Amino acid sequence: MQIPGVAELDSGNPAAVVRENALRKARAVRSGRETTVLGFDTAILGCDTLVALRGRIYGKPSGEAQARDMLAALSGHTHEVFSGLALLRGEQERTGVERTRVRFRELSPGMIDWYLAKGEWRERAGGYAIQGAGAALVRAVEGDYENVVGLPVAILLDLYPELLPASP
Repeated sequence: MQIPGVAELDSGNPAAVVRENALRKARAVRSGRETTVLGFDTAILGCDTLVALRGRIYGKPSGEAQARDMLAALSGHTHEVFSGLALLRGEQERTGVERTRVRFRELSPGMIDWYLAKGEWRERAGGYAIQGAGAALVRAVEGDYENVVGLPVAILLDLYPELLPASP
């Protein structure tokens, strides 16, 4: 989700980019009017996800043509999905980054057309959603699948262990 007025980084070290973007999003919410409604001690979670292939960052495509180009670039290759989380509670800030490797099948132009027609590419880093029809594009996942979906739950629980149930 794009937070209005938040300038996101789109180049640099992918892990540093997603961490900084997540922090910017969370800080924007904390400094906005929302905190007066939520209360100062309310936990605020910022998240950013991107795809990287050979040092190039792929964010959300601006349109179908760019989504086609992204999918064609990822075809047959292993790319990395990075997600950055920022958890703010009061003045405390905790951050974490997750990295997952995803290997794509060789995608024919027809398969790319089929996938684009589904519309899942909209608002998706790298132009695909693994939890939907995009699963057909993927040959293998190495690491946290939930990270590729968009929220690395394991990192969230590391940052905010209060979400875990109490031990018996």
